[in-house]
Amino acid sequence: MNNCLAIIFAHDEPESLLPLVNERVAAAIPFAGKYRNIDFSLSNCLHSGIRNILVCTYQKYYSLQKHLRDGWSVFNPELSEYITVVPPQVALTTKPPVSDFDLISQQLYLLERSHTEYVILLNGAHIYRMDYSAMLDAHIESSADMSLACTETFLTSANCHTIITDEKNRITQVSNACQDDSLLSMGVLICNREQLIEKIKLHQEALTKTSNSLSAALVTILCNEISINAYKFGGHSGRVSPDNYWAAIDSIDTYYTANMDLLNPEPSIDIYQHDWHIRTYQQQTPPARTVPDQYGNEGIFINSILAGGSVIEGGSVQHSILFPSVYVGSEAFVENAIIFDKVRIESGAKLKNCIVEKHNFIPRNEEIGHDLDKDRKRFQVTEKGIVIVPPRFNFE
Repeated sequence: MNNCLAIIFAHDEPESLLPLVNERVAAAIPFAGKYRNIDFSLSNCLHSGIRNILVCTYQKYYSLQKHLRDGWSVFNPELSEYITVVPPQVALTTKPPVSDFDLISQQLYLLERSHTEYVILLNGAHIYRMDYSAMLDAHIESSADMSLACTETFLTSANCHTIITDEKNRITQVSNACQDDSLLSMGVLICNREQLIEKIKLHQEALTKTSNSLSAALVTILCNEISINAYKFGGHSGRVSPDNYWAAIDSIDTYYTANMDLLNPEPSIDIYQHDWHIRTYQQQTPPARTVPDQYGNEGIFINSILAGGSVIEGGSVQHSILFPSVYVGSEAFVENAIIFDKVRIESGAKLKNCIVEKHNFIPRNEEIGHDLDKDRKRFQVTEKGIVIVPPRFNFE
């Protein structure tokens, strides 16, 4: 797979993900107690043998760049391997980039300089495990001009693209109507590098007018011009166990659900496959532990994910995800919650159905998620009743 260049788009910061994207892009949002969203696409590339990766971003990319520096400096440039963050060349235009096409059109020279034969386009905010080498093999065997990965099992908001195919599995139409039994685009597109450059230049005017992902825009414009194969995700080809899980993290509710899915007896996505681990930056923290408080109340930890450095001192954590260095004090109760790094929850606090951002101090006896009318006066609350506490919130 050294013959394939991966381009990961990591610039999205949709309003539907506020306040989680106040200081970062969607691809850099923490996930599952230790990862970032982009770790899944990058791990897929790593295990699939792809060693040439461009990460296209726009703004708020400090968190993303730091994570890639600390956790993904594993490729060897002396062997022509790289993961490179590519910010926009703003000197080339006065228009702020708002789409995948805006970013790649400014970086087209990087495509032209590459010596790879194929290009794979990816979204850094999607959660799934996939063997891209198996998809490339299927693409070559199909003799199609392009191949788009599609799935029938998905977790996403209303922002999706439904694929219509003919009897030969060629894509004939792309629709924005999304139904439970739809065949949905995953945004994973494989094509010949030189052909991609040619089509981008040829259809530049049409692509400029779209705000879709580049893969969706290209397939929409080209499906009646060239042969585009629909690659069915979740089969038995490749080395990934077929869990058929794909989630587009495009709203707070989908983000919350995707995390809570990991607490099921059989998680929807198999992050425990021994030969397909999800790589990430490992913080240097002491072991997590539960300890009794000064009154002898034991720390309780039930059906949850607890990251390193976290301490439950006489409190209770149930069906929740705690990122590194979280403290839960005496008689505090945390349920159905996602708690980001370095949050301190003081004694007697009661939290449920919430997401608490980094660097928060939850005062004694504070209640979050128990009175949504009260919570709405202070925090953002989703349609499904999930409360989001922004970073460094002042509770005074």
